[in-house]
Amino acid sequence: MGVEFRDGGFHPSFGTRNNILPVADGRHIEVVEVLEHPAAEKAVFGQAVRARTELGGGWMAWVLVVDDMAPLEERLERKSVRGTRQFPDGRRLEWQQIGIKGLMADPQLPFFVKWTSPDELLPSALPAEDVEILELRLSGSRERVSEWIGEDLGPVFDGVALTFNSPNGHPGIEAVTFRCPKGIVTI
Repeated sequence: MGVEFRDGGFHPSFGTRNNILPVADGRHIEVVEVLEHPAAEKAVFGQAVRARTELGGGWMAWVLVVDDMAPLEERLERKSVRGTRQFPDGRRLEWQQIGIKGLMADPQLPFFVKWTSPDELLPSALPAEDVEILELRLSGSRERVSEWIGEDLGPVFDGVALTFNSPNGHPGIEAVTFRCPKGIVTI
C-alpha cells in the first residue's frame, strides 16, 4: 500500500497486541495478533483472534462505532465488555465492545465499539495516512447484516461501498479495496 503501520500497543485484558493504520474519514485498520498469555484463553476477543490465526490469518472483522451501547445490549441480550489498549508510551485507550460472539458464529457480522476515552486518544486522532477505504466485499447476506446492525444497508454504507457475494457460501470478509499511494489496492 506504500504506508507504514504504527505500533498500537497491547490489549491487556484480551491477550492481544496490534499495529494500527489511521486512514481517511476517521477510520483505521488494525493488524491484531494473539499473545501467549492467559487472558487470550479467557477473553472472547483473544479466542477470536487465535481462531482466525489458526485458519491462516486474513480479515477477521469490521467494526462499527456507536454512541450508545444500551440498545445493542438489550437487543443482543448481553452486556458489553470493557476493552483497553496500553500504548507503547504508557497512555491507555478504553472502550466498551459487544458482538464478538456473533462475529465468531457468523464472520460477516461486525462488532460494535463505544469509545470511553477522550477523543485525543482515539486512533482517529492520529494523522491519517493517504489511504481511503473504498469497498468492503463480504461473503454473506445484506439482509442478515442489516438485521444484526438494526439498519437497512444500501450499496454504500457510511461512504464505503458494500458488496455482498455468495449468500450461501462461507460468510466473512472477502476483500477490502483501498485508494492509497500505490493506487487502487485490493487485499
